[in-house]
Amino acid sequence: MGWTPLFLEMKEKKVLIVGSGEVGNRRTKRFLEAGAKVFVIGSHVPDYLLDLGATIKTQDEIENCVNWADIVITASADHKLNQKVADISGKKLLNRADEQDKGNLIVPSSFFIGDVQISIFTGGKSPLMSKELRKKIEKVIKKEDVLQLELQHFARNIIKKKVQDQKKRRKYLYTILEDEKIQLLLKEGKLEDAKSYVNEWIKSI
Repeated sequence: MGWTPLFLEMKEKKVLIVGSGEVGNRRTKRFLEAGAKVFVIGSHVPDYLLDLGATIKTQDEIENCVNWADIVITASADHKLNQKVADISGKKLLNRADEQDKGNLIVPSSFFIGDVQISIFTGGKSPLMSKELRKKIEKVIKKEDVLQLELQHFARNIIKKKVQDQKKRRKYLYTILEDEKIQLLLKEGKLEDAKSYVNEWIKSI
């Protein structure tokens, strides 16, 4: 399997989505929320996607739309239409939602827990298992884990200004991670108290 996960800055990127069914609409919403400009070729585009900024295009405009796009996604129930768009796309970034092994870009199942974004890719073997794995992950990651992320970010910014040695910075951050009092504060949802505690501790190092 030659795939590798990447995160791509989508602000102002141009995305063409062919198909306005369930999959196409999910892709449209996702890219619009990421800041992309999205053209949709489909029989019916829901109003909520139009409100988010989606632009409807017709099949007569396919070639121009493909040339305009940075990323092309085929998610139509019409296999011939998908193939036509794929053929026109050439070497562009192409997500074949209908036949993912024929494209060169994967849009994995993705979700947020706080500020943590998690993506799951099963190699196309089982969309069902992607959903099941998501449920399990959501049960494992607790509220205090997300708060620890915020605390680590807070502490790291302060320590970077005070400590030049990277190994020492990492050691201090691990100390914060493993501190039992901090763990208790975060379990009780007291992030600001934890920040105050950490701030005072950093002053002493």
